[in-house]
Amino acid sequence: MNEGKVKQALSKVNDPELQKDLVSLNMIRDIKIDGDRLSLTVVLTTPACPLKSVIEDECKKALNEIGFKSENIKIDMTGEVRQHGIQGKEGLKDINQIIAISSGKGGVGKTTVSVNIAIALSQTGAKVGLLDADITGPNVPIMMGDQEPPQIENAKIIPKENYGIKYISMGVLVPPDKPVVWRGPMLDGVIRQFLRDVLWRELDYLIVDLPPGTGDAQLTICQAVPLAGGVIVTTPQDVALLDSRKSVNMFKQMKVPLLGVVENMSYFICPKCSEKSDIFSYGGGENAAKELSVPFLGRIPIEIDVRIGGDSGKPICAVKPDHQISKVFKDIASQIAASASVSTINTLRPTIAI
Repeated sequence: MNEGKVKQALSKVNDPELQKDLVSLNMIRDIKIDGDRLSLTVVLTTPACPLKSVIEDECKKALNEIGFKSENIKIDMTGEVRQHGIQGKEGLKDINQIIAISSGKGGVGKTTVSVNIAIALSQTGAKVGLLDADITGPNVPIMMGDQEPPQIENAKIIPKENYGIKYISMGVLVPPDKPVVWRGPMLDGVIRQFLRDVLWRELDYLIVDLPPGTGDAQLTICQAVPLAGGVIVTTPQDVALLDSRKSVNMFKQMKVPLLGVVENMSYFICPKCSEKSDIFSYGGGENAAKELSVPFLGRIPIEIDVRIGGDSGKPICAVKPDHQISKVFKDIASQIAASASVSTINTLRPTIAI
């Protein structure tokens, strides 16, 4: 048995998301054959891949067919986030993928989703940053548990760090009670500074928490850097869904891949009687996603532990990783990462050797 036959067998295994075989995608590495024993590494396009176990099982089946027994096969499943690039638009050299999280209106829990998604991605082994682009209403520092000013190094801002997440926000640069009363061009300037004058160093993902609406901050992010995708956060109620449609169409107009819709505050389960209540209606986010041909990423219920964690600077994914709601965030984060990988590979596909 030789390496060529192993690769030939694995060339029949496709990545379910990318619909391309693992060998052509350069995911098969470090093949070692010792008699009837085989070890190799499968390098997925994200450490948060939701189909990791499916791909591993398919690899073992393909290797069984050429004579290797399952007990003699060792597969190391790992992830390598590829850099998203668009011709004619300069990216950030140390950041592989930038993902914007938006909402059509305020009050839908967008920052709560952004913070917990960032932490969930970090818990898979990814290096993650969080940029608070809500300049006039920054809430990220409160939820991350540290509002102290950042350090400066050679005229560059060193991002704050907590729970394994690097983050920057106007909330750590101005006193909490001081309003930021700025016009559009000033907002544009500070967001660009957060992108290029912060020492992010190496990141797999930079999550951008956008302000509500479709204004200056959204335009700046979409124009300044190549985005791997945008995520819309909504609640099931009609007024939120109407505004979410505007956000979806804004991303489409700016040619930003839409990674999906998250429905927050979907329902409430009474802790005493376990009765489920659809406080803000039911199914609106999923229906809107279908109508707009956008993936539906999942429902996040109203949960008091999420609110307490946000107010106290102890996000639920960080302090209660095994909580049922944390598992929901982790599932949504995996779907976002997988969709961002697809948009990145599709952008890079002409340069991939096949």
